[in-house]
Amino acid sequence: MSPSKKPGQSEPDPKQLLLDALEMRWENYRTELKNCRSEFTEEAVHDLRVATRRILALIQLLNSISPRPRLKKIARAFKDQLDEFDDLRDTQVILGELSGILQELPQLDEFETYLRSHEEQMLQDLRKKLKQRDTSEITGWIHNRRDDLDVETTNDLESQILDAVDDAFLVVRQRLGWVDLARSATVHRVRVVFKAFRYMVEIVQPLLSDFPPGILKQMNDYQTLMGDIQDLEVFVQTLADFTENASFPDLNAVQHYYEKRHSEAISAFMSAMDQLHTFWRPAADQPFPWDQAQ
Repeated sequence: MSPSKKPGQSEPDPKQLLLDALEMRWENYRTELKNCRSEFTEEAVHDLRVATRRILALIQLLNSISPRPRLKKIARAFKDQLDEFDDLRDTQVILGELSGILQELPQLDEFETYLRSHEEQMLQDLRKKLKQRDTSEITGWIHNRRDDLDVETTNDLESQILDAVDDAFLVVRQRLGWVDLARSATVHRVRVVFKAFRYMVEIVQPLLSDFPPGILKQMNDYQTLMGDIQDLEVFVQTLADFTENASFPDLNAVQHYYEKRHSEAISAFMSAMDQLHTFWRPAADQPFPWDQAQ
């Protein structure tokens, strides 16, 4: 009997689960790419980044089950696209932060003006890149991989799928064990692999009939705690880089404000760190945490 299945309960088809995930995530990516090309807004960019991360997690899952040489090449193409948007994403996050604090810290007005100009230049450059992006090769790979999945026969596909998520979770746990809260880069490394794990869980959770519906929201909140630390540090570093080459009013108030915010973000994550172990089983031969609670 599959994990968390009750007697007499119908079993989902693992192969169809992967086929549906491939179709849905590829279609979602194409839709968000089209939206971004037609209306290059902050929301459209965010949605495209999320769609890209979701299909990357699926590629990682498929590669764990049945490695293919071309998978790394396709994954790299998607990862390169994410990297292209990193600077824009950081700038837009900082601008969002500034919109809420300029009345309290008006000395940051010049910083906002600079970032608005920087954002506009990046939007122009990235809009042009998106319009020129050719997805025909990736489309061909998606079709080929769908055909491969359709003809594959295996009696333990569900176990292979869950084993792949076990492996992804193990990487997250290892990186969490290496976290040094005095070195927030170690938190960021957890966040990177946690995102892939979280999106894998989204795919496979139909295989787990007792999977608590609130866990996906809890995982998103857990990821946000790590993201808050990263966003604050990007803000402080970007401001420091800007003030090196600009005449700027006294920043003591800003420094104290963000030192306090950063300390609070670290404390919030520290308090929640162990929640990770409620999201998945520690090993394939161990029960899921929600089964233990019953």
